[in-house]
Amino acid sequence: MLFNPAERHFAEAMSRLVNTNPFLPDWVALEREALGPAYRDAPAVYSRSGIWDPRRLHPNLQLLHDRNTQLAEQARLRLEQGVSATDEERPLYESIALYRVYENCYEAFSPVVESTQPASSDTKIEAQRRKTRNEAISFAWDQFLSDYDRYFRRFGRKLWEGQEPALVFACFFQMRRAFHHIYNNILGSSKKAAQLRGAVWQSIFTHDLRRWSRSLHGRMGDFTTLITGPSGTGKELVARAVGLSRHVPFDPRKKQFVTNDPKRPAADPGGSFYPLNLSALAQTLIESELFGHVAGAFTGAVSERWGKLDEEVCDEYGTVFLDEIGELDAGIQVKLLRVLQDRRFQRLGENEDRKFVGKIVAATNRDLPAEMRAGRFREDFYYRLCADRIETPSLLDQLEETPDDLYHLLFFVARKAIGDEEAEPLALEVQRWIDHNLGPDYPWPGNFRELEQCVRNVMIRHTYEPVPLRARPANDPRQELAAAVAEGILTAAELERRYFTLVYAQKGSYQEAAEHLGCNWRTLRAKIDPEFLRKLHAGETSDSKAVPRN
Repeated sequence: MLFNPAERHFAEAMSRLVNTNPFLPDWVALEREALGPAYRDAPAVYSRSGIWDPRRLHPNLQLLHDRNTQLAEQARLRLEQGVSATDEERPLYESIALYRVYENCYEAFSPVVESTQPASSDTKIEAQRRKTRNEAISFAWDQFLSDYDRYFRRFGRKLWEGQEPALVFACFFQMRRAFHHIYNNILGSSKKAAQLRGAVWQSIFTHDLRRWSRSLHGRMGDFTTLITGPSGTGKELVARAVGLSRHVPFDPRKKQFVTNDPKRPAADPGGSFYPLNLSALAQTLIESELFGHVAGAFTGAVSERWGKLDEEVCDEYGTVFLDEIGELDAGIQVKLLRVLQDRRFQRLGENEDRKFVGKIVAATNRDLPAEMRAGRFREDFYYRLCADRIETPSLLDQLEETPDDLYHLLFFVARKAIGDEEAEPLALEVQRWIDHNLGPDYPWPGNFRELEQCVRNVMIRHTYEPVPLRARPANDPRQELAAAVAEGILTAAELERRYFTLVYAQKGSYQEAAEHLGCNWRTLRAKIDPEFLRKLHAGETSDSKAVPRN
């Protein structure tokens, strides 16, 4: 037999692991199953805490790599020596060999994926960088072919899902980029942060990696991704992770990732993300930015302009990010609806149809169902946007679950602001300032964006003054709610959540509150605002009402 019982147990776990989302708890559970007694205590999910290399932070990943490499080599040698694999053993061998080939590609892709150099206006510098990148890709391809021959071709075995080598290589490159962008930019060890990373991975590869590899890898651009969540929660980081992890075909003859555009035959997966903040533009300019215009289309249009949706700007492997999609007026929603339905649009002042060939990612901090009920957002437009939804959690939600994440987030912000050398002392300085002046219960209403400004303020002036968002009557959350309603500062969703919470606190149970509100108790429970409920409980010391049950 190709495997003894212990080896077979490991290979069976690896067979499931190679098709598992690396950011969800299932991956770590399979690590534990595969390694058995050798497994070391580690976090339940993969998250970065100031360390770039995941193997330093997650030692089981290195143990898994070492054991898989050893078993793949042993199995390969046994096959060379004439050992026959059973029908049950063949797919197990393919899984451990596939993981071995991917791990080698992971290292070979690193110089390309992890380069953080910004684009240069100097054509010679850019040409040298392009040459260096192409050389790294060529080396990775040669390494891949060598491994393919070593582990698969000489034994007549199939690559992943029986795909051609160039396609598997392109899929590996996409997975390497996706892991990099997700792991290094979506931080936090809380359950909500882990769910967010897992949701982004699914947005790129779906929940079924096998089906994606067979038929969906080249079609994911057809599905719009909608990112929702409070302002300042990193929606653009999520959009970038999705947009910069698109599948790009590989041409083995040219040893390059390629497009179908003869004007741009070489693809640049790192430079194919085109953000547009709709709230920063007047409605009259949004159409021009999206669709482009011809000369004379309107006053001031002295020359033609390509829009973000034009193939001249965004090719078939690019992504247009429409931030604050909830700000669009109805007329532009109709025009964008056509883009989402049949991928057609017209430039301003032109009657010729043009085709949008890329992917759209949209984001908003608005409650779109509430906007639809108010007649400000078209239902047909919404249902074209929501095929793939990702929700970003607030900073408060994450820190309530894992307070220690604050330092790691501060380190991340400090590193971006001041560089590697000074990041740690600055993060510690800001942490001490926050502990002394804001305390552990500060709610961070501006989320990650406010945290960034706090770091910069403390770095420059050694102080930070939060902006008071509204006057809040002391010790009475009911008056606080009434004042917020009188000022008209709550969204429909916020008002509904707080009112439902108030009724629940008064009635004493989900069932009684739901009957009073005319809804299902499960619907009521999903809308409870935990922070507002805590304030209501805290203010009931002189109230005769019981604390809510169940």
